[in-house]
Amino acid sequence: MNYILEAVVDSVAGAVAAQQGGAHRIELCAALMEGGITPSAAIIELTRRHVTLPIFVMIRPRGGDFVYSDLELDVMHRDIELAKQLGADGIVLGVLHTDGSIDATRTKALIQTARPLPVTFHRAFDMVADPHYALDALIRLGVARVLTSGQEATALEGTDLIADLVRQAAGRMIVMPGGGITERNIARIAQATGARELHMSARRSEDSPMHYRNPRVHLGGALHTPDYSRSQTSADRIRAS
Repeated sequence: MNYILEAVVDSVAGAVAAQQGGAHRIELCAALMEGGITPSAAIIELTRRHVTLPIFVMIRPRGGDFVYSDLELDVMHRDIELAKQLGADGIVLGVLHTDGSIDATRTKALIQTARPLPVTFHRAFDMVADPHYALDALIRLGVARVLTSGQEATALEGTDLIADLVRQAAGRMIVMPGGGITERNIARIAQATGARELHMSARRSEDSPMHYRNPRVHLGGALHTPDYSRSQTSADRIRAS
């Protein structure tokens, strides 16, 4: 690899697989189907015990939008404190105003809680109204990196904007492509954007070991993951990247 590969995982086993596959860093979260939310304290603690890679912990109290109430912000501050105590090496977060701009006041407060750990602003960035203005705002706040698909469904489709953002950042911040990156397109995205850090999940589906299965019940909502299938991080896919 001519780039740093960050693997996003939602389990201890996924973190172990990412390390075995040669990833350089872990983004640890829960509920990847919702874009990732804050993992439990136990998952953070045990991931730290089982991997030596840097672990960046997602701080997101729920799925959905990135406009948070005061109570939700209190939860985020406390989750950051706990993640630091449990051995996190970095924090991943994002807060917006209703008009699609960076909530600089609340982001600054969260960054202060996270210090001295570096902060990544996650794909809430892809929901901002003006990405160039937002990038400058994040640079002023001292954010270390931003994760983005270039405001498209995938980073491959967003390469033009990502490349513009890399040039705009000019070394003041790391612009990290993420979203739909695979072992087949990662080198192409790195070359097209000039990015030196990239983010991928490298997931594969495996069948559940359950023999008895009740076809009448689904445990999710109207859109749900299969109850008898599992999604796991693949060390082979990481290695192939």
